Amino acid sequence: MIDPRLSLVGLVIGLLVGMTGMGGGALLTPLLILLFGFKPTLAVGTDILHGAIFKTFGAVRHRRLGSVHARMTAWMLVGSAPMSLVGVEVAEAIARRYGDGIESLTGKVVGAALVLGGLGFLAKTFVKRGSRPSDAPLVLRPRERAIALALGVGGGFIVGLTSVGSGTFFGLVMLIAFPLTAAKIVGTDIFHAAALLWVAGISHLLHGNVDLVSMGSLLLGSIPGVLAGSQLTVRMADRALRVGLGATLLLSGLKLLDVPGADPLILATLAGGLLLGLGVLVRSIARATVLAPPREL
Repeated sequence: MIDPRLSLVGLVIGLLVGMTGMGGGALLTPLLILLFGFKPTLAVGTDILHGAIFKTFGAVRHRRLGSVHARMTAWMLVGSAPMSLVGVEVAEAIARRYGDGIESLTGKVVGAALVLGGLGFLAKTFVKRGSRPSDAPLVLRPRERAIALALGVGGGFIVGLTSVGSGTFFGLVMLIAFPLTAAKIVGTDIFHAAALLWVAGISHLLHGNVDLVSMGSLLLGSIPGVLAGSQLTVRMADRALRVGLGATLLLSGLKLLDVPGADPLILATLAGGLLLGLGVLVRSIARATVLAPPREL
């Protein structure tokens, strides 16, 4: 049976991921556990397979909008897909020996990195006055290919080890390492995350860690959300989108760190971002309607 509460949560997560490429797993898994009473393993598995499906819709949309660097995605995936499976095996081995607390510790380490990265990126967005990201095609030289491959290896292992960060961690490094516009970083991030999550998602499905009914409710909201968010990405000013990326990094890190009082701040920011995004979408539709040439009778 469809749960409208899950569909509403899916809509918000879909809009967030469509606009920024980040924050889906870091926010949705805790919400499933805290608000809907999911067991942690079931929450993680449902979140990952749900992310693979709805991010695929977003990836296709971004590809059609021209905001995906396909070669960079391929180089990252070569490293991330196998290393995510290695990370899962290492996490299970550590949990068997030291208990589940070690997973929480690794999640907090990633959270701290995201907070520092988000603050640093916001500062860079407002302070830097040098070269600006270009929308021109980025030719991957050996240096860029090596960075993308190394990012895939390290990021894939972290995703497998902590079950979070499929978009957020990769987005952070791409923001720092590559001179791409924010829209292309978002599109490339979602495209890569969708492919990576299918690897882990199928594994969770085979192990019985997915609630298919709840996932269906989430998808009813997240698929239209990610499609609308993807459309907003290419319409927003690059600087405004970068502020959104930095804020998402910061909020995801605060959630992983489980900072007291973070939940109201995250909810308020998501609500504000949702209203802002809807305002931009309505304005864009109205402007397109006004500028559209009259039909011939």
